[in-house]
Amino acid sequence: MAPMTEDTVRPAGRPPLPPAPALWSLVLPVKPPAVAKSRLGPFAGPHRPRLALAFALDTARAALACPAVARVLAVTRDAAAAEQLARLGALVVPDEPGGGLNAALAHGAARAAALAPHAPVAALSADLPALRPAELARVLAAVPSGRRAFLADSPGLGTTLLAAPSGGALRPAFGDGSRLRHALGGACELELADVASVRRDVDTGEDLREALALGVGPRTAAAAAALV
Repeated sequence: MAPMTEDTVRPAGRPPLPPAPALWSLVLPVKPPAVAKSRLGPFAGPHRPRLALAFALDTARAALACPAVARVLAVTRDAAAAEQLARLGALVVPDEPGGGLNAALAHGAARAAALAPHAPVAALSADLPALRPAELARVLAAVPSGRRAFLADSPGLGTTLLAAPSGGALRPAFGDGSRLRHALGGACELELADVASVRRDVDTGEDLREALALGVGPRTAAAAAALV
């Protein structure tokens, strides 16, 4: 007797099921906390390194909980941050290029492609302490098939997420004014409502207050409590 298959049990005339959406590889660049988030210095003082690490850990935790994400690759050269990120379930990639943010992202994207050649890849800012898994899933679902795409940050000048299809080059151009650079580089902008947690990166005290109003992860909440 022939084995039962999905086709043999599907009622006649019913169209084939659509393929399941591919799960994403996310690349998270994590700067050493001792030198990260310098613009928070006047606001946070000696608590700045703890806050910077808390942002990254809460971002990684939320990304790992996103149903659209298969793996999170954290690119860092900080041993203490690497240990805590690995404990959360992130795959730690040493920042071998050492050439700054975009070199680290390109290196992480190459490692992601080697690990999962058929998975699309996205770079995600590591300073999204209010990140919601469901909102991240909504953003990733909106990426057009076969195209690079990006999401602008809350002020509308930078970028918090850049996505590339499987087999496609990420070509990150993060930094001040990256929204325009990514657009000029051919990536399409994702214009979505109700994804504030994916847009709200934190560089200043006012940014942190806005993130706290959205509701931050447990590590950021604990670190921010020390500022009071």
